[in-house]
Amino acid sequence: MSKIAITDYFTSPSREEVSVLGDLVGMEVGEDTEVLLVWHEDIDENYVSKLPNLRAVQRYGVGFDTLDLDYLKSRGIICCNNPDYGVDEVSDTAVAYIMSISRGILRYDAMAQKLTSELWQESVLTDIKRNKETKVGVIGAGRIGSSVAMKCNAIGFSTLFYDPYKESGHDKVIRAKRAWTLEEFLSEADIISIHCPLNKETTGMVNEEFISKMKTGASIVNTARGGMFKNTDLIYESLENGKLLSAYIDVLPIEPPPNDKLMNAWRNQPDWLKGRLIINPHTSYFSQESIIDLRYFAALNAKRLYDGANPLNLL
Repeated sequence: MSKIAITDYFTSPSREEVSVLGDLVGMEVGEDTEVLLVWHEDIDENYVSKLPNLRAVQRYGVGFDTLDLDYLKSRGIICCNNPDYGVDEVSDTAVAYIMSISRGILRYDAMAQKLTSELWQESVLTDIKRNKETKVGVIGAGRIGSSVAMKCNAIGFSTLFYDPYKESGHDKVIRAKRAWTLEEFLSEADIISIHCPLNKETTGMVNEEFISKMKTGASIVNTARGGMFKNTDLIYESLENGKLLSAYIDVLPIEPPPNDKLMNAWRNQPDWLKGRLIINPHTSYFSQESIIDLRYFAALNAKRLYDGANPLNLL
């Protein structure tokens, strides 16, 4: 059995073995395993009960909602995530979504397919504003959220953020207005980009009350976790009744998604929805470079955990 074991997703430990871990790492999880490298596997009491020597768990990704942190910590098992590998990839995806919403790129594309020649240049979306008149709001001002705010600043947007856990003065660092309450934030933002972890506090955060407090005609971008949405019916209904202008989504509450109202509308694209709903298959983290970083940095910290050194990114 492997001292450091990869639980799922990868079929070979080749990159971790070559880059950092040598013969410590393998695919066999068992009684001798001391450190787990985890992708999607649920690490809970049932899983851990079979691993008497387990000392630490290292997530490959940023999110840690598949780890039962309360139970693991009660057992004295150290838990870490891996937040450094895809900051640019996720923030670039969010900014691409934001720019597309702001300039109406995909709505214009849908419109252009139906225009007659005499109306070609004269058909404009009257809600389009200059970037500096558009407020981009970021929920969660960690690595990715802060990157989104700073990139949006650089291309001329007005920015604000809501994060009750960030230290005082972070607004000066990222040059974004700080909203001290969620209500203040929702009442100001034209485009909301979500970048907080999924936990007991944020699960189902985007619910009826949340959307009711948003500006009518505001848009939402989610490249964080699909569980932030209470459900997808709410997103569909908010698009249908015009409360939401757009929803650009990289993550869904259930993946792969069921054949529900939102997915049916997305697949069939009625005219009223075209350009307003974009769904990507949870890919904002990926580039050829980021997947190398993901495996390297996770392995590097797994080695620290195995050696008893101070861990990075402790949860």
